[in-house]
Amino acid sequence: MRKIVLAATALVAAAGGGTVAAVSASAQTGPAGPAAVAGIDWGACEVSGPGDPMNRAQCADVEVPLDYGRPGGRKISVAVSRFRHTDEKNYQGVLFVNPGGPGGSGLAYAPALARWIGGVGHADVAAKYDIIGFDPRGVGASRPALTCDPNYSDPVRRDYVPGSRGDEAAWVAKSKKYAQDCARKFGWMLPHMRTSDAARDVDAIRAALGQDKISWYGFSYGTYFGATYATLFPNRVKRMVLDGNVNPKTVWYDAQLEQDKAFEHNIRAWFAWVAKYDSVYHLGTSEKAVSAKYYAALDGAKKSPIGGQIGPAELTDIVLSAGYNTGYYIPFAEALSAWVNDEDPSGLLDWLNTGGQDNDFAVYNAVQAADARWPRNWSKWHNDAAKLYRQGYKFETWGNVWFNAPIAFWPFQGGPALKLKGAGGLPGMLLVQSTQDAATPVTGGLEMHKVFPSSRLVFEVGGKTHANTLNGNACLDDKVAAYLDTGALPASHRGPDAYCKAVPELNDPDPTAMSLKAARATAGKDLPVGRR
Repeated sequence: MRKIVLAATALVAAAGGGTVAAVSASAQTGPAGPAAVAGIDWGACEVSGPGDPMNRAQCADVEVPLDYGRPGGRKISVAVSRFRHTDEKNYQGVLFVNPGGPGGSGLAYAPALARWIGGVGHADVAAKYDIIGFDPRGVGASRPALTCDPNYSDPVRRDYVPGSRGDEAAWVAKSKKYAQDCARKFGWMLPHMRTSDAARDVDAIRAALGQDKISWYGFSYGTYFGATYATLFPNRVKRMVLDGNVNPKTVWYDAQLEQDKAFEHNIRAWFAWVAKYDSVYHLGTSEKAVSAKYYAALDGAKKSPIGGQIGPAELTDIVLSAGYNTGYYIPFAEALSAWVNDEDPSGLLDWLNTGGQDNDFAVYNAVQAADARWPRNWSKWHNDAAKLYRQGYKFETWGNVWFNAPIAFWPFQGGPALKLKGAGGLPGMLLVQSTQDAATPVTGGLEMHKVFPSSRLVFEVGGKTHANTLNGNACLDDKVAAYLDTGALPASHRGPDAYCKAVPELNDPDPTAMSLKAARATAGKDLPVGRR
């Protein structure tokens, strides 16, 4: 999977009026926190930035075994946050939230999820839970935090699409060196980075919290994470919302190939949308014309980086987000228009990942490499990508190759992938899937539904935004709230169990009815560093 924390991050701004904070649980500030609760010493969260975006949430570190096969051996720590319930009478227990990745930091999502649920009119439901955010092993404030080469993604990088054998060989060498750096620095930890290891960490946190069962809200990769927990600990599950479902049949190499096709569709949909508003953006009156302007800008960036910092790889990374979330349609069209028509790079530079850290990228590779078997013969990677590119899937195919390529040279072969299963007695789960989701294509929802027969699947028909609950579609959001509140699920039907239409003003926004400032706030100005 790639960049799958994106939609959830955007929602922080859309529903909560702020951005996800940079939070540390490793050191507590101020007076001592409350007394230990079932083994966890809660204290204040260290927050970088003004105010208190954590909204008085509490933070702690939970020690867990590196290797659950040797529980008495080496220990690592997982950073955890808690946003306390306020409805004592109707307390529902703990609700874990995971924003995706693998590699997404979730520590700030405890108060964020409460804001999102409240932002769509269901604050009373959030008030019934202790919402638990956490940085999975290796991520963010957890220790150790993986980093292999902090400058790996610094601009300006080589074009993703190799123009020669030399270009491809250079990317292969760069990817191989990254894998070697990871092995040199964290070879002792890499074999213990499977999703199943992280799921066991969650169960250790559950036990430390003194809870018999947990509820779970997982976005994107968080659906696979939650499904793994449900497979390993079915009797510990109370409720699960899985939004933007990973296809359990394509973990993980085949998943990137399916993404290449889906992103091509969604980027072309964005080009067509831009063409619809040519009076605003002046980039062409047809999808073909807008596409030509974009690829001309891409070629130009190869010769002379935009603003000195945006080459074709960086421009692809920026525009890719429009394939994840329609909230980026307006600001990205404005930025591209300003460059193409006025040679003003400022709009695009505002969205540039300037590099300087690789924690999420390192964890992404580590988890996916450990989870499943990947091809080790580079010719297969090349041939699969070249075939898709010839078939017209130009936009993301080679970018996806290089985002995953270090795994081809990982110090060990991972897998086999855990076989997910819905054990008897597992309670009903709520699966939500947008039918035009590019990061986790629609078949993922259908396949996850088959694996867990007691689940119910809701389709957002026509939805192009990845993991789109709690973003303003009342049909979806009300179903999620009802399930979290009482466990209520749609009636079972063959295939999807319920349908919600995508909201037109969210799915295809009108730039003539929204200011650029409002559009940028909706999209979420602070993009996560790295791509998933």
